[in-house]
Amino acid sequence: MPNPPADARVWVDKQSPEPFRALNGVALAVRGAAEAAGLDRSLIELVNVRVSQLNGCAYCLDVHSRAALQAGVTSQQLEVLPAWRRTDLFTPLECAALVLAETTTTLPDEDTLARAYALARQHLSDEQVSVIIWAATTIGAFNRVSIMSRHPVRARTQEHS
Repeated sequence: MPNPPADARVWVDKQSPEPFRALNGVALAVRGAAEAAGLDRSLIELVNVRVSQLNGCAYCLDVHSRAALQAGVTSQQLEVLPAWRRTDLFTPLECAALVLAETTTTLPDEDTLARAYALARQHLSDEQVSVIIWAATTIGAFNRVSIMSRHPVRARTQEHS
């Protein structure tokens, strides 16, 4: 059997389906924990989109931008999400969650992390802090699976499909 091209990617979700199913199970558990903690689906989708932006995952951005719109996030919020700190389009709770999600994703120096965590604690309960960290961690794992597998983003024929 010939060797695959050097730039060919392994679809790790297909090659090793059990870990991928487990990751999907984590995502479902996080969704349930978010609901139990009183966090709207729209907030979790904002976290998913923002973490996917930071990680540069086109596939997850495609999936979760649509999910965010379905969950009630406005198109304007999605459009300005990379610059969310420079707008008034997000509630204090959403800002706290975004700070915590970004910090979880980038793992900055301890002083920056402490400031972000302190801001998050002003608006989020312990349970909510935990859920946001789990949500950012989980989508980050999906980002890595999709990027390393080079999951394609297919053009849609209709704008809202």
